[in-house]
Amino acid sequence: HSVSRASPNLTFVPACLPPDPAEVEELQRFVSNSKRLFVMTGAGISTESGIPDYRSEGVGLYARTDRRPVQHAEFVRSASARQRYWARNFVGWPQFSSHQPNQAHLVLRDWEKLGKLHWLVTQNVDALHTKAGSQRMTELHGCTHRVFCLACGDRILRSELQEHFEALNPTWKAEAFGVAPDGDVFLTDEQVRNFQVPACRKCGGILKPDVTFFGDTVSQEKVSFVYSGYRFALAAREKKLPIAVLNIGPTRLDHFASLKLNSRCGELLPLIV
Repeated sequence: HSVSRASPNLTFVPACLPPDPAEVEELQRFVSNSKRLFVMTGAGISTESGIPDYRSEGVGLYARTDRRPVQHAEFVRSASARQRYWARNFVGWPQFSSHQPNQAHLVLRDWEKLGKLHWLVTQNVDALHTKAGSQRMTELHGCTHRVFCLACGDRILRSELQEHFEALNPTWKAEAFGVAPDGDVFLTDEQVRNFQVPACRKCGGILKPDVTFFGDTVSQEKVSFVYSGYRFALAAREKKLPIAVLNIGPTRLDHFASLKLNSRCGELLPLIV
């Protein structure tokens, strides 16, 4: 897991300048002065692993396509919506699940091991922090590598569900046209019409990825623990705690952050000791 092994994939990373030495020094001071460092990550950290985000200008999914993620209500209400979601997800899973942590994920894991990082909260569902070895962590929006039943709550691994899909659809062939941040893939309605979706093995209920869909609600247990990323930052500001933002492009936190850095996470974080 040495940091040097993770080579970045910059296809979905917005253009930016290399880190400025003064910025590196400022972030070094920020980290060194932190007694209990709390880190929150979003889609930007995983773009260097080859996973596109939704909103980045020019390279995000919204900028490149007219595709939008599935809504929670539609998934629960419509069998055809679930069939379409799972067919695309089935095709995209081998690629999506093969993505590996990049240097930023590995640095955060190392900070945890060294006692620098007190807790990590991620809004990502890609399991890359887990793959990197992070343990002091909360996945605010869940993880695509787990699936659960909406009726009885039974849980299985997404890799196990892939085997069920293959058994039910032995002759099903499809061509992937591009993977979305949630592992979804572009397929026509005609292609998905014959795709068979397994029910819960225990009660026959509806299976859903253990992730927060758009329009879904984050569990009260998690909300009470971490709020949303923005509300957590507001709480930090009220306590007069210093906040550093590392992101390519503007964020809602910029106007009250102690430090704002426009750099690639995987390029800047390894420079901090």
